Amino acid sequence: MRRMVMMAVIACLALPMKAQNQGPVRMLNEKQKENTEYIPVFQYWKEHNIFQHMDLSVTLGSTGIGFDVASPIGDYVQLRAGYEFMPHFDATMKFNLTIGGQPARQYDEHGDRVYSTFDKMKEFLYQFTGYDVEDHVDMVGTPTMNNFKLLVDVFPFKTNKHWHFTAGFYLGPTQIARAENSTEAMVSLLSVGMYNNMYEKALNDEPLFDLSAISGTEGISFDYQTQEIIYEKLRSFGRLGFAMGNFKHDVVDNNGVMHHAGEPYIVEPGEDGMVRVKAKANAFKPYLGFGYGGRLIKNRDDWKVSFDLGAMFWGGTPDLIVHDGINLTKDVENINGQVGDYVDLFNAFKVFPVLNVRFTKTLF
Repeated sequence: MRRMVMMAVIACLALPMKAQNQGPVRMLNEKQKENTEYIPVFQYWKEHNIFQHMDLSVTLGSTGIGFDVASPIGDYVQLRAGYEFMPHFDATMKFNLTIGGQPARQYDEHGDRVYSTFDKMKEFLYQFTGYDVEDHVDMVGTPTMNNFKLLVDVFPFKTNKHWHFTAGFYLGPTQIARAENSTEAMVSLLSVGMYNNMYEKALNDEPLFDLSAISGTEGISFDYQTQEIIYEKLRSFGRLGFAMGNFKHDVVDNNGVMHHAGEPYIVEPGEDGMVRVKAKANAFKPYLGFGYGGRLIKNRDDWKVSFDLGAMFWGGTPDLIVHDGINLTKDVENINGQVGDYVDLFNAFKVFPVLNVRFTKTLF
């Protein structure tokens, strides 16, 4: 029985091989009026120049560094797929501290630094923490954009294959950049958090220390007269943070209005003592552009160079979201300093400009 099954399988495998050796298979059409010659798929592709060549390219430009592979899907159309990523580099910007709504660093009419409320608070806070608080915090911004791309190049001129028009899309993570405080700024940020904790207790008339939570302090009372002197000093200083402009509109949550339009936006460190900002755009980004290419090496058609210019539609103005949930591009206005310059830059680019150079080697 097993021998019979094996012979049947061998016979079935032999039938298509025999038919292939006998040349093209002829078959009746649906109306059985005429014979139609069957054309194999690969033969059809060869006759119409579909996937008959492959190019490997290295790209460099505004979208980063990457590579792609390309193959024709006709005499005037090319399909291109690849990956690009933005190399990591750091851009430093300063967040200036404010206290009580006033800049930490102040000057007189002659441009000389004056003894300010921040300086008083700094001396006061040093007695509690043993650390000096800087009047600014350095933020380090890093691009994180990386994308898969699928593009279609169309060569519209029959006698001139140098020009091409391109349409397609980029697909990648929604986060395109991030910024967070430098390591050197951690001491100042932790001190800011400690100070604001004491300031909050002063506003709410809460005890500076809960002695009942400390073992071995039974029967010990705290000098609340001294505490009130400290609280008066804290309330006169005001809250410590980073002034980032004013709210464009009311900001609400499930409990109602958190911030009213026109109020100053003061950034404070998060629960982990850090300040973070994330830049986000759409994951799916359509692309339209055009380009020009030609030989890279004289008399060598297998080496080419081309330039592409276009626009990546990343969904309008990107979001710049602070760790407390506030969106700098949509919720805040009148942002000054280096941070304001970066926010203005993101606001200016509703689409991402693409300018790339591509070096290509034809593999076959």
